[in-house]
Amino acid sequence: MVSSFVGRRTELALLGKRLERIAGAGAGTAVAIRGRRQVGKSRLVQEFCDRAAVPYLFSTATKGASPVEAVAGFLADLRESSLPRDPHLVPAGGSGSWPDAFRALAAALPDRPSIVVMDEVPWLAEQDGLFDGALQTAWDRLLAKRPVLLLLLGSDLHMMERLTSYDRPFYGRADNLVLGPLNPAETGEALGLAPADAVDAHLVSGGLPGILRAWPHATPALPFLEQECADPASPVFSVPESSLLAEFPAPDQARRVLEAVGGGDRTHANIAATAGSREGALASGSLSPLLRRLAEEKHVLAVDEPLSTRPGKPALHRIADSSLRLYLAVLRSAQEQVRRGRPEAAFRVVERRWTAWRGRAVEPLVRQSLELAAADGALPWDGVETVGGWWNRQFDPEVDLVGADRAPVAGRISFVGSTKWLLTPFDRHDLAALTRAAPLVPGFEPDRTGLVVASLSGTAPDTGTGTVDLVWGPDRLVDAWR
Repeated sequence: MVSSFVGRRTELALLGKRLERIAGAGAGTAVAIRGRRQVGKSRLVQEFCDRAAVPYLFSTATKGASPVEAVAGFLADLRESSLPRDPHLVPAGGSGSWPDAFRALAAALPDRPSIVVMDEVPWLAEQDGLFDGALQTAWDRLLAKRPVLLLLLGSDLHMMERLTSYDRPFYGRADNLVLGPLNPAETGEALGLAPADAVDAHLVSGGLPGILRAWPHATPALPFLEQECADPASPVFSVPESSLLAEFPAPDQARRVLEAVGGGDRTHANIAATAGSREGALASGSLSPLLRRLAEEKHVLAVDEPLSTRPGKPALHRIADSSLRLYLAVLRSAQEQVRRGRPEAAFRVVERRWTAWRGRAVEPLVRQSLELAAADGALPWDGVETVGGWWNRQFDPEVDLVGADRAPVAGRISFVGSTKWLLTPFDRHDLAALTRAAPLVPGFEPDRTGLVVASLSGTAPDTGTGTVDLVWGPDRLVDAWR
């Protein structure tokens, strides 16, 4: 199991840089850190505080607490922290006044660099409409001129974005850090897995530490899932389930849309039909704003558009977090069997759906890895800035990989390719399908556009030599993040 802190070197360095700046300038800096639940925000910041070896306060809000309770909790955390020279001078209790609480904080700050962490800030803003304004006033008048690093954490991505948006009091006062999941290389390092198994583990866990902490060392994905099917409270079920319930507690239209996408519906028409009711499909006037909200505000959906030198349709939707995608597509059905005391039946559900699910779920990961390799100059083509896929309205053909200079309408296509993430190698039949489909991608030039194969099991001898320009396997996929 993952017991020690793994990865996050870049994020720790960014925070360390700001603490050094504070020490040099003697003035404060604020950073708003947002990321989905279970992504490891609190763990990252706690690790940073422990390594920094400076006085710090770590205060976590309680959802549903009244302003009086929230202020009292903050003052209690302040009193017990390493900030104040004399804890007895920190007021006990509280009147529910955040201005008073921030004045007590300012009075407790030492003259040397220190750290103040406020976790789950959206809950404080939700409880008290004056919180944002009080924070801005306290920062401008009391805190910004002191050597303090203020870290504001939150899991509600939309609320955290609004905290520093142009129409809010704290606008322009904080740097923004978006914390994503652990990448495939970090996942493999944490679990001691070879690249192919690291990719599977990343797809199952979504790179979320909340799941990886329960993962036995050097255990591949399917044996891990079989083990977890005996535990109805396993994080592999509870983490995505709690994320779903926290963001969408009621079975409303947004939840039905999300479940439709998680179940495999990718197009607007199919989502509308599945998320509709007995009266018919969900109306476009209702569905389109919902899809935008789920993608742009909640960040729970990702939208893929066909990539070529011509505008294309339709856009395809998918669940952005692969652990939630697996839960909605596979594990939720397995969980029902687990709750009924049928772990063998639950794992049969997983086994039956695993290969098809993984083959589709790995595609975004392959594209991201190729983009990273292109940015590092590790591909045979110059000028590749984005990697996507291409399809026509009939999805015949559907090309998995398209490397281009920009998206969604490219100026130049550098390569097209196919992904085959199976235990069998990419063979001459797969190559024939790719060579038939490639010329249909607008912008494909037979003498210049390359061919790429992403394959779990490499290529078969019968694919021939010289036809494929690049074979992208698990080793190279994981190496792209190193």
